Amino acid sequence: MQYKALAAALITSLPLFAHAQSNVTIYGVMDAAIAVEDTDAPGESRRTVINSGNQSSSRIGFRGTEDLGNGLKAIFNIESGVRLDTGAADTELFGRRAVVGLQGAFGQVTVGREYSPIASVAAATDAFGQGFYGSNLSSFGSGKLTRRLANSVNYKSNSMSGFSVLAAYSAGERTTDPSADLWGVAVEYANNGIYLGAGYHNYERLATGDDKEYAFGAGFKFGDFDLKGNYLVADQTGNNNKFEQINVGGVYTKGTNKFYANVQRNEIDNGAKGNAWAVAYSYALSKRTNVYTTYGTMRNNARGVFGLTASTPSITPAATALGTDPSAFTLGIRHTF
Repeated sequence: MQYKALAAALITSLPLFAHAQSNVTIYGVMDAAIAVEDTDAPGESRRTVINSGNQSSSRIGFRGTEDLGNGLKAIFNIESGVRLDTGAADTELFGRRAVVGLQGAFGQVTVGREYSPIASVAAATDAFGQGFYGSNLSSFGSGKLTRRLANSVNYKSNSMSGFSVLAAYSAGERTTDPSADLWGVAVEYANNGIYLGAGYHNYERLATGDDKEYAFGAGFKFGDFDLKGNYLVADQTGNNNKFEQINVGGVYTKGTNKFYANVQRNEIDNGAKGNAWAVAYSYALSKRTNVYTTYGTMRNNARGVFGLTASTPSITPAATALGTDPSAFTLGIRHTF
């Protein structure tokens, strides 16, 4: 009788166990390419390399949810970047994203290392999908905009007639990402093939005066065409430190073929300017695997040292190589799982 009673108790508790289980997904991207890079610097500037993450940064991640009832879910996501050319991690173990949070009728709240509000606007309005040389990822980094926020609390509302609101606060507990307190907000609209977004960051990097970061972007999809553009600004405290970037590009999809193009303008208040153009082509071998090729070039003025950035690699002239014109050509393969 005791065994029967135990069996009955286990059977009646099974729905509770199933209800409490987490739904965990393992996913990733593997992307590698042969690249010919040319910094245009005096001497031996051209080289042929094998690199990782040209169209999409190679990565492996784990994400999951747990249904807590009454429309409330626990969520988590940890994601690690991988360099396929060497097998090494590209940053911290889970430097791409590491968050835990709650999701419900109020929206989504996450705590940890998260993408910034401005990063959401920039990603949604880059014709290259922030991959390939010539993407708007070159607008992020030292002296530019902030893409990821360590030690952060983040909020994203549910869509309200196409509108959503993002907000974030990052406590400056480390030397980077960011190195001091940062708060930011963004508003996005996405409906019927139209996207509009605007974001703002206030970065307390110095004891006096705060850095300001802005992002404005738009996208319009019609038929086989997808047009995108953005204006990105990092206005640092001090003189001649304002960085501006403009991107305008498009994607044409025909069956398993995708054609990309983007033009970009970079400018700093000190007189440095650089104009880039880039094209790319992708052919889908399956739903998960594609091959691609891309070419990009930057034309700097006499004071410019702007470079080209793909999803992971970048080609940037040395700070002393004023007026050089870097370029890159790649052939690669990408697989997602």
